[in-house]
Amino acid sequence: MADKPNPQEPLAARMRPRTLDEIAGQQHILAEGKLLRRAIESDRFTSLIFYGPPGTGKTTLAGVCARLTGSRFESLNGVESNVAEIRAKIDQARTWRELRGQTTVLFIDEIHRFNKAQQDVLLPHIERGVVRFIGATTHNPYFHVNSPLVSRSQIFQLEPVPVADLVGVLERALADEERGFGGMKVVAEPAALLHLAEKSDGDVRKGLTALELAVLTTTPDEEGAVHLTLSVAEESIQRKAVVYDADGDAHYDTASAFIKSIRGSDPDAALYWLAKMLHAGEDPRFVSRRLVIAASEDIGLADSGALRVALDAHHALEFVGMPEGRIPLAHATVYLATAPKSNTAYAALGRAMADVENGRTLAVPAHLRTRTRKKLAAASGESEAALRYLYSHDFEGAYVPQAYLPEGRVYYQPGEQGLEKRIRERLEHWRAASKMQDGTGGGEVDQHS
Repeated sequence: MADKPNPQEPLAARMRPRTLDEIAGQQHILAEGKLLRRAIESDRFTSLIFYGPPGTGKTTLAGVCARLTGSRFESLNGVESNVAEIRAKIDQARTWRELRGQTTVLFIDEIHRFNKAQQDVLLPHIERGVVRFIGATTHNPYFHVNSPLVSRSQIFQLEPVPVADLVGVLERALADEERGFGGMKVVAEPAALLHLAEKSDGDVRKGLTALELAVLTTTPDEEGAVHLTLSVAEESIQRKAVVYDADGDAHYDTASAFIKSIRGSDPDAALYWLAKMLHAGEDPRFVSRRLVIAASEDIGLADSGALRVALDAHHALEFVGMPEGRIPLAHATVYLATAPKSNTAYAALGRAMADVENGRTLAVPAHLRTRTRKKLAAASGESEAALRYLYSHDFEGAYVPQAYLPEGRVYYQPGEQGLEKRIRERLEHWRAASKMQDGTGGGEVDQHS
């Protein structure tokens, strides 16, 4: 890799870091003493996979690894490359190792785009040390990269670059005479650089591209100085593109944060994650379906009205469409987040499901069977008492103690939140009454079965 930058390259390419200390952010893996830094500096790494959002330095870090270890750097792209190209790069690496004793770092961007056959081609050559493999992906490699390749690699997650670090990158670009705008007279307002950093959303490439556009399109004053003001910065980087892949980590993580904020009774956080999903172009029906699920899973019988609100929001969204459909979604989000919470019904079903799946299947008690099944039971010698079903509405309070489940199992334990407290009191009364009866007391034979 040439050290002298090409003046025709974009600013983001010219300012690409050459050392670990120049890489913005990523201190969780690159700070002094951290595993990745030690592995690079001691030249002890073999295969690496970097994953994280765009513009966080995955390609840059691969290049720095090659530079610091004195390795050749060869790159492929998961979208464009094929098996023949992979084999050609490996053959070149083998030749360099045999003739010159130099190791090759084979960097594959968007490794998740390679199919299984393409990924499998790498395995024997990685194991023999023909190449040092470094892959980069915006997708979680544990789900989108083949297990054999993952098992042979150390995986490091890169995070969006913090705003303060991004401001530092922009300031360095303005001061660098060789690679940046240090040879020009640029006067940048701190507020302008802060705006560019904030709107870049942790993406260094986006921030440097916006800075370059701002500097090169602003007319200098009479003294030849380019004034980078807040208004210029706002024009140079407009609507923020939120990182949000419909089938990637950002999608699932944001949806998870949305539901957990509702469950945690934080309407402000829930509204923020809702806004992020809508801004990024999430299918609003996905959001409304999640609200319906949360209404039963997390609020349940503490406020049964939550399910009605969620369903109404879903139907309202279908009726009015977007963008107005975001209004009932916000309505339901706040309602669910501020409602009392209970998962007892959902948890009770889980316990019952476990019994059905893992335990002995229980037979339906004779007195709860259909009239036809009762006649068959009577013909087989079942007693009249065992076949007698007590019709609840024939008794005071529409309740009579009676066995509905063999072995007296209890699954539902109501909580103390919201309306469920009343359910708890009522159920405790019924269960106490059941314990005082044998479950087969008097009454007329059911005429409603």
